[in-house]
Amino acid sequence: MSGNYQALVGDQIFFGGAADAEEMISEAHCEVIVDLRAEAAEGDYPYKNITRIQVPIGDHSDTPQSELIDQAINHVLDAYNSGKKVGFHCGGGKGRTGAVAIGTLIKLGLADSIDDAEQQAKSIRSAISIRPPQREALEKLFDK
Repeated sequence: MSGNYQALVGDQIFFGGAADAEEMISEAHCEVIVDLRAEAAEGDYPYKNITRIQVPIGDHSDTPQSELIDQAINHVLDAYNSGKKVGFHCGGGKGRTGAVAIGTLIKLGLADSIDDAEQQAKSIRSAISIRPPQREALEKLFDK
């Protein structure tokens, strides 16, 4: 991998920023890309044979962030569980991407808590920095 994206789980789940999506497709051979940006346009992915799923996670969405983060995690897991390589990203690959990475690790049973998952994700991608609304959304999903 020459890009600025990283492998979250084996050689099947990758994460990074928007600028990394093309390399996730060309280098890591991702078949599914989950775009977490509310600000993204349909034309951002001129690739054939790539499934692009947009989950617009934003601070000003009508849908609660916890629901959107959960949707994004489930799209990542659906692709993973069906044997496809999947990449996900937001703009810079820090906040929204970090929140989805944390949730993915927990749902896969690779982390026991939000803090554990955050440490693991940061050890792979040091740029991760989730904001308070994202942490609150994760707590709503996983601190039960």
